[in-house]
Amino acid sequence: MRAIHQLSRFLALVLLAGAMAACTTTGGGYFAPTVSADAANLSPAAASAVAGDMVAKLAEHVGPGTGTIVIKPDDSAFGLALEESLRGWGYAVASNQVAPGDNMIPLAYVVDTFEGAVMTRISTSSVELTRTYAMSATGATPTSPLSVMQRTS
Repeated sequence: MRAIHQLSRFLALVLLAGAMAACTTTGGGYFAPTVSADAANLSPAAASAVAGDMVAKLAEHVGPGTGTIVIKPDDSAFGLALEESLRGWGYAVASNQVAPGDNMIPLAYVVDTFEGAVMTRISTSSVELTRTYAMSATGATPTSPLSVMQRTS
């Protein structure tokens, strides 16, 4: 009976250790910019307002001239507005077809609806910015403070 109890404790410890190991990251870490999505299907005016605000905030954390922003090509209104806004702020922008290099800054985004608002997240390997917006006929207005998550290597 005692052997069964010790075996069950050992197995519980192994399962716990396995679960903890699965939470750690190795190599490239958490960020993998393979997909960007505009699930909210923003209008061009709203996409331009949201992209302009998010890029202005991105510039506070990843300044223009620090490298080339590499984004996955996208034909959505937000994807086009984001690229235009990045260029307007002085960023060099390339598609994800570019070979990785020292000065490449991969960027991914997700735009989706959440509780009647549009939630936007822009991610690089060093920072992730999230904010919600209310849509209107003429554009979009922020409805939340900016959430900033900085990653360390």
